[in-house]
Amino acid sequence: MFRRVIWIVLDSVGIGAMPDAADYGDQASDTLGNIARLRGLKLPNLARLGLGNIKPVTGIPPAARPEGSFGRCALASPGKDTTTGHWEMVGIHLTHPFPLYPQGFPAEILTEFERRIKRHSIGNKAASGTEIIEELGEEHIASGSPIVYTSADSVFQVAAHEQVIPLPELYRICQTAREILRGPHEVGRVIARPFVGTPGNFTRTPNRHDYAVPPPVGMLLDQLENRNVTVHAIGKISDVFLGRGIRRSDNTKNNSDGMTKTLHALEETTEGLIFVNLVDFDQQYGHRNDVEGYGAALEQFDAWVPELGRLLGPEDLAIFTADHGCDPTTASTDHSREYVPLVVHGPKVRTGVNLGLRTTLSDIGQTVAANFGAHLVKGVSFLPEIV
Repeated sequence: MFRRVIWIVLDSVGIGAMPDAADYGDQASDTLGNIARLRGLKLPNLARLGLGNIKPVTGIPPAARPEGSFGRCALASPGKDTTTGHWEMVGIHLTHPFPLYPQGFPAEILTEFERRIKRHSIGNKAASGTEIIEELGEEHIASGSPIVYTSADSVFQVAAHEQVIPLPELYRICQTAREILRGPHEVGRVIARPFVGTPGNFTRTPNRHDYAVPPPVGMLLDQLENRNVTVHAIGKISDVFLGRGIRRSDNTKNNSDGMTKTLHALEETTEGLIFVNLVDFDQQYGHRNDVEGYGAALEQFDAWVPELGRLLGPEDLAIFTADHGCDPTTASTDHSREYVPLVVHGPKVRTGVNLGLRTTLSDIGQTVAANFGAHLVKGVSFLPEIV
């Protein structure tokens, strides 16, 4: 039906707590709604497409005649992190969540990790990434010991100053951690978190790298590769899926860079899937409880929407969604268990269709699969509803 699909994940832009949110401590979370209520949001272009038709949001009125179709998706898998959300999008449902380490990693993990990297480590606790480098950065510089920490998500993160542990060594350290963290300790991601600067003035660099668990065979990107469908990944998509089924990948420094590279991809390709993750919402603002920054980033994306629309060809489908929430207005700095918005549009897409509450993010993947002649085990395609 569509020659080209542009699928953009607005990382962490949730749209209201799911029924089981209280089990995760997230019953008050509503990333989009709470930001709109407390800060105010001007998102005229997303509203025009139908964002305000999904549910009542302060200052984002429902469009009388939405120019796109709209709905929201629940997360069927347990958890609320990047890997869980992105995996579910491509048809993978988890039966149990990835392990969490709120008290730090057990001794058997750290002992083996330090033995193999030939360095001691410091930290080993759940912490904010920016706060822990301020707390332990000076000790790290003096000792050469990498900073190990986690969060409320299933991650093993290693922070190091680029002048103390050069990037190639930091990446090898993270690869070693990934090899160790198997079986019952198989966390969703190992993340390299390089930083620069001096005590009191440390800043993280864009040289982050994620080491994910290999996704099961047969997911959407595998099937598209088998059908010779070109997949162009932008942002951390390639990291999440270990490059599987991806022919071209562009790393991004921030949302603006991601948007620019998405526009370039639209100008350079005429078919296949352009799969984008814009991480600043989550990484820069959600986890830091920066309501103003999050709101400004949403408005910047909204301002970019018309340019994307101008580059859509007659056989293009654009999908805007998210992978989980990360409400910056709550006391927590962690991801939140929320529904995610679903907005689809394009010259051939029916307008004003309420796609309703989708029971899984896999409905998006199933729609993309059906468009290119594939089929996933999980999910129900909404392709018939929008064509």
